[in-house]
Amino acid sequence: MFKSNIGGGDADHITIRGYDLVDDLIDKRDFIDVLCLTVLGSFPDANQRRMINMFLVTAADHGLTPSALATRLTLHGAPESMQGAVAAGILGAGSRYLGVVEYAARFLQQAVADFDGADDDTAARDAHAERVVVREREARRRIPGIGHPIHVDGDPRCNKILAVAADCGYHGRHCRYALALAAAATRVFGRPVPLNATGAKAAVLLDMGLSPEFGKGMTLIGRVAGLIAHIIEEREQPISQAVWDMASGNDGGH
Repeated sequence: MFKSNIGGGDADHITIRGYDLVDDLIDKRDFIDVLCLTVLGSFPDANQRRMINMFLVTAADHGLTPSALATRLTLHGAPESMQGAVAAGILGAGSRYLGVVEYAARFLQQAVADFDGADDDTAARDAHAERVVVREREARRRIPGIGHPIHVDGDPRCNKILAVAADCGYHGRHCRYALALAAAATRVFGRPVPLNATGAKAAVLLDMGLSPEFGKGMTLIGRVAGLIAHIIEEREQPISQAVWDMASGNDGGH
């Protein structure tokens, strides 16, 4: 017999991690509680709740991004399929857009693991970060989590993310290394290469003891809210036909 430790049910009850959905959770716990219970196996404390809520809020919407456009264009082709449109927007979450926090966390996780200096040895950390940047530059690989095409002098979200993390006790080894990495990249490239919001979230995620997968998962969960908003707006104020016309050079015919 197959079973899951996450949840289950019978004719009279539905349970999540041993808690009765009706008696223990509905109208007693909020969504972040149930999210953490479902994925992590326990309810969050106040600091975890604050950070996870911030991750979800940060990911909710970034305007007409590739994921939003994919959602709108899919809805244009299949207006009856709200779920298909949401799925289309999520499918593009990867190493360039929407899913970068996972890759930034994995990169940072490995870099910190490779650093064998003391955590309070700033000079050693800076030197190690610079070697990492030089290695990646010579290999012509992008470092996820640093640099931004718009916020070239600094991502305003980072200060907020890191300040809240410090207030919650999560500004640790990975946060310090992430800042050192961005500073090293700025020295190596000879221009500002700031830590971006994805890099900040990745560092905080690791200092919270959470996995890169959960970081990506929170981004996806948060972005679903934005994609649903784009679906509703597309139905009320459609732009997809105009986008298609612009891309194809047609006159609006099908």
